[in-house]
Amino acid sequence: MMMALGMFIFTLETLVYQELQRQTEWRHGSTSRIGTNPARQFLGRGEDSITLPGVVLPGLAGTPLSLDALRSMADTGKAWPLIEGTGRVLGIWIIESISETRTLFFRDGAARRVEFTVSLKRIDDGRVDLLGTGISTAGNILRSLL
Repeated sequence: MMMALGMFIFTLETLVYQELQRQTEWRHGSTSRIGTNPARQFLGRGEDSITLPGVVLPGLAGTPLSLDALRSMADTGKAWPLIEGTGRVLGIWIIESISETRTLFFRDGAARRVEFTVSLKRIDDGRVDLLGTGISTAGNILRSLL
């Protein structure tokens, strides 16, 4: 297992991401001042996002149906715990977007290669009602860890 997003497990049989890109922002408000630089004030943490680009090679690694499973999870509007294969808890995340590009087609139109990108946003605001169906207990455990 590479990583779990809720009940979806990233593996060779489902989806294999090629890299994990994480960007965390912090907010600093600015107030203009006459004759000097603007005054800045730390307002707290901003957005935290993860991008998972990868490739599905049907019959070799992964299946395009896994992208459909992630789309179904995103359709619920729920948030999901994200846990690395090492056991490190990364927090509670929503699926913000999924993109895919299909190339190298068989005669029947099935793609031999599917490149994808899954974009996630962290929402850890303690709202258990945002957790996906069937994992509210896991959400309570995660909240106590975070």
